[in-house]
Amino acid sequence: MSKPKVGFYWCASCGGCEEAVVDLAEDVLRVVEAVDIAFWPVALDFKRADVAAMADGEMAVCFVNGAVRTSEQEEMARLMRLKSQLIIAFGSCSHMGGIPGLANMTDRETLLRRVYQEVPSVANPDCILPQERCEVSQGSLTLPALHDTVSSLDQMIPVDYYLPGCPPPVKLIKDAVTAILQGAMPPKGSVLAPDVALCTDCPRKDSKPERLLVSAFKRPHEIQIDPAKCLLEQGLLCMGPVTRSGCDAACIDGNMPCTGCLGPTGRVRDFGAKALSAVASIADATEESKIAGVLDKIVDPIGTFYRYSLPTSILFKRNRHDGNGWH
Repeated sequence: MSKPKVGFYWCASCGGCEEAVVDLAEDVLRVVEAVDIAFWPVALDFKRADVAAMADGEMAVCFVNGAVRTSEQEEMARLMRLKSQLIIAFGSCSHMGGIPGLANMTDRETLLRRVYQEVPSVANPDCILPQERCEVSQGSLTLPALHDTVSSLDQMIPVDYYLPGCPPPVKLIKDAVTAILQGAMPPKGSVLAPDVALCTDCPRKDSKPERLLVSAFKRPHEIQIDPAKCLLEQGLLCMGPVTRSGCDAACIDGNMPCTGCLGPTGRVRDFGAKALSAVASIADATEESKIAGVLDKIVDPIGTFYRYSLPTSILFKRNRHDGNGWH
């Protein structure tokens, strides 16, 4: 009996999800014994043509990490969908748009101008920007088109399951692979992590006061963090109350606040709005001006509350005015 074929593909992300697979350590060998890796271009010599030559649905499952920003990433995502029985959005970027999704706060032209012309370390006296097509003596050179916005994977193709995290915790990866091999997957559309908030199994939960009020928020470098005390009580912006569990509180164990990479629990529509609501509810102020004073200490609200989820939020992107109206 042939082994099920499995694929991995990397779109717009940092590559940490690929490293998370390697973090399986010796368990990688067990996975390799159980499956036939049919596509993993970051680790093995596979080409697009190898996938195109497969029969539709030939791969049992494909793990796609990264958001979708370019025409090539969109094309490959659609190809993976066609050739795979199951598509798993692997990691925060494919799940919710991730940190690359913060680029939706600006438009493509502004972004390119900033990166290739305005950054102090750039030497580009002719102000050349990347072009999709360039004619040279040897012929035409082409680059993928850069979409104006960053999208999560399920905004481009149907996704069967979501494996959250930045990167996904090794335990969740092992559990997902085991469930796939045993044919014991939950209903389609499920996020493959516990549907409870991180505070539920936070090692510091007993130190959290029954009534928590914060008079001023601080950044981690501004205080000496007590390793035994609730981080929110210390005035640190910990997203544990609104973030899905499943990471074994790795950041908390590192004496750092949760940033929300596993995303919201299943009953939340907009992670950033939920996080903002939770933070506002513990502000030790009742007058509007004092509440504003407390929240003003949050240096980067979008980067804090929508760090991983802007493309899948109700906001999706920042509107801009071009003289003819808002877009």
